[in-house]
Formats: sequence, C-alpha cells, structure tokens
Amino acid sequence: MSSEVRVPTLGESVSEATIGEWLKAPGEAVTLDEPIASLETDKVAVEVTAPVAGVMGHQLAKPGDNVLVGAVIATIEDSVPAAGAEPVALRAEPPVPPASDTMPPRVAAAAAPAAPAPVDAAALSPSVRRAVLEHGIDPGSVKGTGKDGRLTKEDVVSAAQNKSAAPAPAVVGAPAAATAPAAPTGDRGEERVRMTRLRQTIARRLKSAQDTAALLTTFNDCDMSAVIAARDRFKEAFEKKHGVKLGFMSFFAKAACLAIRDIPSVNAQIDGEEIVYFPYVDLSVAVSAPNGLVVPVVRNVDTMGFAAIEKAIGDLGSRAKDGSLTMADMAGGTFTISNGGVFGGLMSTPIINPPQSAVLGLHRIEDRPVVRDGQIVIRPMMYLALSYDHRLIDGREAVTALKTIKEAIEDPTRLLIDL
Repeated sequence: MSSEVRVPTLGESVSEATIGEWLKAPGEAVTLDEPIASLETDKVAVEVTAPVAGVMGHQLAKPGDNVLVGAVIATIEDSVPAAGAEPVALRAEPPVPPASDTMPPRVAAAAAPAAPAPVDAAALSPSVRRAVLEHGIDPGSVKGTGKDGRLTKEDVVSAAQNKSAAPAPAVVGAPAAATAPAAPTGDRGEERVRMTRLRQTIARRLKSAQDTAALLTTFNDCDMSAVIAARDRFKEAFEKKHGVKLGFMSFFAKAACLAIRDIPSVNAQIDGEEIVYFPYVDLSVAVSAPNGLVVPVVRNVDTMGFAAIEKAIGDLGSRAKDGSLTMADMAGGTFTISNGGVFGGLMSTPIINPPQSAVLGLHRIEDRPVVRDGQIVIRPMMYLALSYDHRLIDGREAVTALKTIKEAIEDPTRLLIDL
C-alpha cells in the first residue's frame, strides 16, 4: 500500500512552487515527518515532510519542475521492496542502429554499442541525480571518482562536456562544412545553473520597483562616536540582563521610528490612487541568506525596547541562514533597513522593497577626518542613504527624515525624550 505526498499549503496568495531537490531517493527508508524534498517559493524555501513512515516510492516530479499546491509529487510505500527486486535505475537507452542487409552479421554486432549497466538511483546523491537528469547522461557509462568509486556531480558534468565535444561522424558524400573559428582550448569551467525561484522573484521585484517607482536617494553622514561609547559602556550589563548583545541595529530602528513619527509618508504606501498610512512600524530587515536576499519583518517595532528589537532581529537572521523562515515571517513590512556595512560597503543606493516607499541603507564605519569646533579631528563615520519613491515622498520630507535619524544616532538622548 502506498501513501501520497502532496505539495503543502504555502501561504496566502502562493499557489505554486518549484521542486528544489529531493532529499530521499526511491527505495530509501523514511520516518514520519522526515524532510524528503525541498520546495522553492517566491519568498522562502519550504521542506516537504513524509506523511507516514515507510520507503520512498515513485517521484512524480523532478528538480526544476513547477508544482501546484495540493499536487501529488511522490508516493511512500509501506514496506521495503522484496529482496531481489530490480532497483530503480537511471539509464539512457542507446539508439539501436537500423538493420542493414549489406552489413555482415559480425560487423553489425561490433558496431552496436553495448548497453550500459543500470545504476541504483538510491546510490546516487541528490545533486548527482539532478545532474544526471539535467545533462541526459547515463550514470552506468561514467566511472566514479568519489569514495568507493561513487559517482560525483563533477564526474557527470565532465562526461557531459566530453559528450558535447565529441566530433560528429563523417558522412560520405556530404558537402564540406564552412571553416568555423577556432574554439578556445582547454576546459575553462563555464557552468549554466538554472535560477532558483527565489532569485527569479528577487530579480522581478527589484526591476519592477525601478520601472514603477520614481526612485531617488538622499545621503548624509553620521558620527557614530556617541552610539559606540554607549554600546561599549553598557554592552556587558545589557547582555547579562537581557541575554542578547547590544548592537547598532536597535539604535537605527528606534531612530527610524522617531523619523517616521515626524514624516509619516516615509512609512506609507501607494495603492492605486490612494495613499495608505500605517499607525505602526513593521520593520523589514534585509538579510543575506544562502539562496539570496530575504527580508523578514519585525512587527510593531515602534512599541519595542532595545532588547526586544535585538532579540527579534537576531532570531530572524539565524533562521534566514538555516532556511527555517516561514511565509508569515516575510509577509507585510512598512519600512526597510538594509545594512551593507557588514560586508564592507562604503556607500550604496538601496532599492525600495515594493510596495514600500522607502529604505534606509547603512554602511561601514571608518575613521575619517572631520571638523569639530574649528579643529580637524578623527571620528568614526558612517554614510547613510535613504532611497524613496518620489511619487509619494517629497525631497524635503526625505532629507528631513534622514537628518532626524542622523541626529538621533549622534545624540542618543533624543531617543529617550522623543526629540
């Protein structure tokens, strides 16, 4: 008896996903709720778990296939196949040459290629199986270089390159082909990889933002001396009391909320011919995850204290890296902070996260000479960038909002007295 494996509900307005990778091969034992496949959606990667314990059966979709919510993508059998049963094989049948009355039997037998031995699919890793299917390579015809002679992805790719480079057989009487330009010699390692569904969505949304919004960026620089001093003074006591480190993101989150109170349009959105103003701040935090940029949301950040903000951002960052973010974590968001400074970026023009209207870009802190009270001094400075939709936010409002953030960071007391 077999049980069906179906695509789970993926979240509001999400109706399909892409098979990312099979985590179990046909014939492998699976336990209840064990991940057996990964799905790529427009926002996050989702694992499909086994609905019952048993043995992985037929896989009805291959990596790269689009599947609808509720579709059957595999089966799980309730028992191990009987001993001696033929294993599931990944093989490409060679073409059989047409019979010829003029070809002697012995010559015909020598010309026909020997059928390659079938390979048990369970012995191949998911990445190797995917490469086999993508390149149309018979795994039985490739010598494995991995441990115990196992086939590796590199073996399959190399076989595919050799196959494509093999010269076509000469045809008697065929006209001479035009001389082609000499191809570069040697294997230079080019590789074509299908864009993940998440990367396609990122590309589409960012291009849509450029095509739809009237994007503009205003810049300022910020003296980080006061925030650094406060952090150095209280970081040990803060971590001891709250169990989380005091970082810079909580200061900028609070400063952004202060600016939004004065300039509500920075936290607003255009919906058709209407402007939607939000009485709360749901802060989107741009995070670099293994599969691309994701933007999880901290809800009601305007009502939270420093410790709660640091804990929420830290949790979202950790779950982005291990791929455990959910669709609910990504939904909504009224304003975004993107910190390119952690990668060493000095300055950038961040793109808004539609349908939001503004994004604050943070950058690296570096010592620079500045003038204070007529004297040239060295201060830890950071460039700030606020990109905004000029259809909704005027230049005066954008500059004022960024100036408010700058002043709050340079004098954190303003965060306490709402100034």
